[in-house]
Amino acid sequence: MTAPHTVQPERAVPVISPGPLVPVPDFGPTDRLQGWVMTVIIGALAALTRFLRLGSPTDAGTPIFDEKHYAPQAWQMLSNHGVEDNPGYGLVVHPPVAKQLMAIGEWFFGYNGLGWRFSGAVCGVIIVVLTARIVRRISRSTLIGGIAGLLLIADGVSFVSARTALLDVYLVLFVVAAFGALIVDRDDVRSRMHTALMEGRIAETPWGPRLGVRWWRFGAGVLLGLACATKWSGLYFIAFFGLMTLAFDIVARRQYRVPRPWLGTLRRDVGPAVYALGLIPFLVYLASYAPWFASETAVDRHEEGRSIGLDSWMPDALRSLWHYTYQAYHFHSTLTNAAGNHHPWESKPWTWPMSLRPVLYAIDQQNVPGCGAQSCVKAVMLVGTPAMWFIAVPVLGWALWRAFVRRDWRYAVVLVGYSAGFLPWFADIDRQMYFFYATTMAPFLIMAIALILGDVLYQPNQNAERRTLGLIAVSCYVALVITNFAWMYPILTGLPISQATWNMQIWLPSWR
Repeated sequence: MTAPHTVQPERAVPVISPGPLVPVPDFGPTDRLQGWVMTVIIGALAALTRFLRLGSPTDAGTPIFDEKHYAPQAWQMLSNHGVEDNPGYGLVVHPPVAKQLMAIGEWFFGYNGLGWRFSGAVCGVIIVVLTARIVRRISRSTLIGGIAGLLLIADGVSFVSARTALLDVYLVLFVVAAFGALIVDRDDVRSRMHTALMEGRIAETPWGPRLGVRWWRFGAGVLLGLACATKWSGLYFIAFFGLMTLAFDIVARRQYRVPRPWLGTLRRDVGPAVYALGLIPFLVYLASYAPWFASETAVDRHEEGRSIGLDSWMPDALRSLWHYTYQAYHFHSTLTNAAGNHHPWESKPWTWPMSLRPVLYAIDQQNVPGCGAQSCVKAVMLVGTPAMWFIAVPVLGWALWRAFVRRDWRYAVVLVGYSAGFLPWFADIDRQMYFFYATTMAPFLIMAIALILGDVLYQPNQNAERRTLGLIAVSCYVALVITNFAWMYPILTGLPISQATWNMQIWLPSWR
């Protein structure tokens, strides 16, 4: 009798995949207590540096540099029902939000240095806190977030901009806050996609699941509207951040195996993105002019029938605002070197990454006591801390390599923010420009440096000796930055120093 044939079970063959079939469910840092402790410490240090001797210096009790434009306009808003004018130039050339916020400080403390700088200092503290939290989120490390906060505290550009009544610190606040909101939105979208995957809804349609209302992206739209209502250069960030958030959506749909991720993004995400980052900013911008609309005496409020005709489909109030806006645009577009407009402290964008041509906001070297027979020097200069800004080129080179060769999304998003504050200015090189336009670049430069320090600290497969060496190197660099900032502190705050010390503070001929 033949023995019955026994069927042997098939042997399992291992499947080797080039990547995980499902993304790791990582939707943000989990050490919340440590994160908030770090945030409080960094915020306290930022407040100490930003508010110490905030009311000094002044120009014999009056604003310094371009504070002379904005501090009086903010004061006008307090006494003129929220409406400003510019009797010196006959034209207000920037939207109102920054001056509205500046007026809050003047309402509290009066028309003095503390009053017109108070709101900007508050913004400067918030920017430091936001930067620390953003870097913590994208690096998944509270330590690296704290290092980013320390570096920004010690950055000369961020420090001086927070302590002077110019518009740029307000623009930086809204831009960085919008950037952070979109980073949180990225994690939130991945969390929703992961839930859809676990529930088996990923492939219910070729373009993937609906994700619901994305409140973080909506908030980013409000913040970008406030940025545009501070300075029109906020428009650059709308364009760059809009593309960035759509790239997030495409990558998320591909990682979660949506059958047609590009079509899914086009169908599910583009329309809501245009609404959140296009329509909402426009409505916020219009809302910032509410006092102007309500006024009967505001500049150009009733231009219909004067400079502009009466017959149009557009409401008269909007047509008057359009005329008002065009006048401001014409001012900026004709402020060119070819038209004979030159300033001793102007600079071009290619000098900004390394802070090669800073801006001297104030200087007094006549009969300043404290230096013996020779007068002391009191100066305020907007200049980047050299220990960070002088290495901008290799930092950006490393970030580009990580973003495009290693496909590291962390560096890619930082480059998006940096580029939005930098590249658009090359479109019109003839225009009169200043280094304070680069204030928006500072937080993103510091983010890139912090990520590099994180790479030094957290090398994969490193042994205890290499980890110790990395910790020593990072600690030494942070100490160098803080020491460099402390050395330059007098020329960032207007403290009296000797002529010899002033000469030593001028590191480059282009700083004179």
